[in-house]
Amino acid sequence: MSELTYEGTSKFVQAGDFRVHYNEAGSGDPLIFLHGSGPGATSWSNFVQNFGYFAEHYHVYLVDQPGYGESDTVLVGKDTTRSKVNSDAVADFMAALKIPKASLVGNSMGGATVLSFAVDNPEKLDKLVLMGSGGAGGLVFAPMPTEGLKLRDASFRQPSLESIRAFIEVMVHDSSFVTDALLQQRYDAMMINEDHIENFNKSNPVQRDIVSKLREIVVPTLLIHGREDRVVPFEASLRLQAAIPNSELHVFNKCGHWTQYERADRFNQLVLSFLQDG
Repeated sequence: MSELTYEGTSKFVQAGDFRVHYNEAGSGDPLIFLHGSGPGATSWSNFVQNFGYFAEHYHVYLVDQPGYGESDTVLVGKDTTRSKVNSDAVADFMAALKIPKASLVGNSMGGATVLSFAVDNPEKLDKLVLMGSGGAGGLVFAPMPTEGLKLRDASFRQPSLESIRAFIEVMVHDSSFVTDALLQQRYDAMMINEDHIENFNKSNPVQRDIVSKLREIVVPTLLIHGREDRVVPFEASLRLQAAIPNSELHVFNKCGHWTQYERADRFNQLVLSFLQDG
């Protein structure tokens, strides 16, 4: 497959209440990627190094969740939660594109979206892959909020290249790959819609509690975590692995929150093997 570009794969669809931006490539069974919540996060920025690999095997969609990238903004009210808004948007996205069933890959906030979607829409799932996922409920051993979440919130309160650098350097175990170009790209993506920033700061911060329903997720689930994750503690995936009956856990040593970035080649091979198994 020729090199995929942002412009060449960029599309929009009206998904329920939101005009959703996504990047699309490949053919075959649908595979939907969902990004995390950091400043300037989009599914392109989270998964660009995985996109072409999986597009050789699947019909891949990199979806910008409401309030991120070029998708419509959202103010999450007191009567709902971000993961519920996001998961409903994924259901509407699939309906709009007539995707009856898909495998979902979610990083961090995207993982919480996937879990929320799985609880509400079990019939629309094939397999799940979660990396440094939210949604595990209250943690016992890690004080919350974590160092990474504090820096994420600080970058939304005072957006700048410096605040984004502080957050990104905590996201990874080895910050040597954090270039000025990467930081500028993240900053530009963050500032593409300043309403996203305002609404993030005003939105309901309470997480949806689905811990008691995790045992109802019966599809094959792969959990991936970096042992040195300073955003979502490793404990979260241990809790998810204990609760989700058909799950397995892979841990990357000397790796932070961005397993799909820091261990891209091994991540791609591991996830492809899991998706194609059975």
